[in-house]
Amino acid sequence: MLIQKKTRAKLKKNGFTLFEVIIAIGIVAIALLGLAQLFTYSVLNNSRSDKITNATFLAQQQIDSLRNMTETELSNLTADPIDEQIDVNSDGTYDFRRITQVQVAGLYREVRILVFSAEQIAVAKDTLIQNPSQYRVKADIRTIISR
Repeated sequence: MLIQKKTRAKLKKNGFTLFEVIIAIGIVAIALLGLAQLFTYSVLNNSRSDKITNATFLAQQQIDSLRNMTETELSNLTADPIDEQIDVNSDGTYDFRRITQVQVAGLYREVRILVFSAEQIAVAKDTLIQNPSQYRVKADIRTIISR
């Protein structure tokens, strides 16, 4: 009987109390919440980066297209900015709005491409051109084309 009491006393010293287990679970929960927030932030940041990358590609694509135009075709574009709604993945919804301005400046053309996300489709073109940062422009690229 004395041996059994000593064994029970040994077992009680080696185990965890309920309080210690609850504290450990709380610490693990706090660490997991921090990781969940970090994961959510990472997903949002990747989405934002993807939009900027696509917008930059669309702007560069337009510049390449303009560089391949003749002098007459470029002259026709100087009258009014081109305003396009673009469906990148062909799913029937517009993903971006691209505005292209071409202005004559001596012997060359000044080109400005603004690309906005689909949320800005309803905003007036002139308003977007005048204050693109207010409407979260995704790409604002300027270049010169000479002939």
